[in-house]
Amino acid sequence: MSIKKKISVIGLGYVGLPLAVALSKSFEVVGFDINKSRVKELNAHNDKTLEVAKKELKNANNLKISSNQNDIAGSDIFIATVPTPIDEKNNPDLIALKMASKTIACAIKKGSIVVYESTVYPGCTEEICVPILENFSNLSFNKDFFVGYSPERINPGDKNHAIGDIVKIVSASNKKSLDILHEVYSKIIPAGLHKATSIKVAEAAKIIENTQRDINIALMNEFSLILNELDIDSKEVIEAAGTKWNFHKYSPGLVGGHCIGVDPYYLTYKAKKLGINPRVILSGRKVNDSMHKDVATYLLKNSVNNNKILILGATFKENCPDIRNSRIENFILEMNLHGIKPEVYDPFLDKRPNFKGNFSFLKKWPSKKYDAVFLAVPHNNILARKLNSFLDLLKKQGILLDFKSVLPSHQKILKW
Repeated sequence: MSIKKKISVIGLGYVGLPLAVALSKSFEVVGFDINKSRVKELNAHNDKTLEVAKKELKNANNLKISSNQNDIAGSDIFIATVPTPIDEKNNPDLIALKMASKTIACAIKKGSIVVYESTVYPGCTEEICVPILENFSNLSFNKDFFVGYSPERINPGDKNHAIGDIVKIVSASNKKSLDILHEVYSKIIPAGLHKATSIKVAEAAKIIENTQRDINIALMNEFSLILNELDIDSKEVIEAAGTKWNFHKYSPGLVGGHCIGVDPYYLTYKAKKLGINPRVILSGRKVNDSMHKDVATYLLKNSVNNNKILILGATFKENCPDIRNSRIENFILEMNLHGIKPEVYDPFLDKRPNFKGNFSFLKKWPSKKYDAVFLAVPHNNILARKLNSFLDLLKKQGILLDFKSVLPSHQKILKW
């Protein structure tokens, strides 16, 4: 099968942009985003997410980046890569997904295939998205247009696992569409593809990937709380346990971001609709959602004075500028409850993050001294500094909490 297709990618964030650039090497691609400032930035060959290099954007000759809906009209394949967050009650927030579906519905033609890559609960694509596509297009599902689901597996900030390095799941509403999507994605995924037997299987596969990881991190977080009370280094324990072939190494962490801390709630939402009480999943979420409090308590208990506290790193993970659902915000709020206004430094951020709470943001590596320093997010460009750079931040009785245990051992450094 030889395919010449016009493809439109809807949503140009951490997922959509790398996908659009990769596809443009083999197809005519329109990258669409409603954020006009984002479109302007990308047309100037700058990506603030740092997922695509300036040179790569500049050389993407078959890619048109636009906020004009007319540019996506009549595409053969539409791929929706919009955010699917949760609301304040931890329920799925499908506003962006529904808006994307309406946008696509106004642009599809007979024979078009609409693919969703956004993380959803099993059944969402066919129960929520397909009716919107039908209602706003006046076309019939599986007769005039077809639908696929291929969950994204982008890992922000990870240059060792780019889009083509990760096996990709593909599914579709009929065999012909599945074969077409398989060939299209094969052009950009050397690692290979896995054909799911149904859209629901693909949706469920994505949701349990991150739910499994969330639960395992919660287990390690609970272990670390116990081990800290026993004055045992959790990293050393994990390394020792890891010498057995069937032990899976997970580390304690402040679980934030737009995937691991969110996706389990999509699954539990659907479970509750089915009358199932997902006790293990929600228990893991409870542990991870409260971890910032445990870390704050540990830091304050071990510091002599708490007048001046510095937080190193503010994004939700290492080597990434994404602050969505960063648990550092929660840590700041916890400090505020103790009457502390911490200072925050993160080399990946050029301006104060839009966090709730009372804190000061530093644009440069600090030159003052602190009662306590919390090395929360060990970006590579933070770790490139010598040990003395960290020790010089401390007052005479000051301490540094090395949360990820990445620094050499020292009497002033506490390992989590």
